[in-house]
Amino acid sequence: MKYSCVQLNDLPDEILLLIFKKLNNIELFYSLIGVNKRLDKILRDCIFTNTLTLLEYFSYNRIYSLSDPILNRFCWQILPNIEHKIKWFNLEASSMERILLSGNYSNLSGLGIYNITKENGLHFFTGKM
Repeated sequence: MKYSCVQLNDLPDEILLLIFKKLNNIELFYSLIGVNKRLDKILRDCIFTNTLTLLEYFSYNRIYSLSDPILNRFCWQILPNIEHKIKWFNLEASSMERILLSGNYSNLSGLGIYNITKENGLHFFTGKM
């Protein structure tokens, strides 16, 4: 095999699962969902959909919301297709409302919220300031 050209789609599902488990779920969804039915099926596996962390970590323990283009794609295209499989969200406070109102998360049982202030928490969970 002097010149071998193996493409991602040539690999068996088992190998793709092993590779995908090592990668960031958000980057996987953003990059590969909608590419083809086979990849969509693999990415909709509970291994990738049970817990979603929709925030970015930076050095010095800084946590930020995802950028608007990435967040838009998640809210409009990705989350509606997997909303019933999500059991836990880790969210940054400034994008929390937008994400939670973008779907019906019927199996959601846990929520990690980062960078939330007392005032934002009171407003979001009780409607009071």
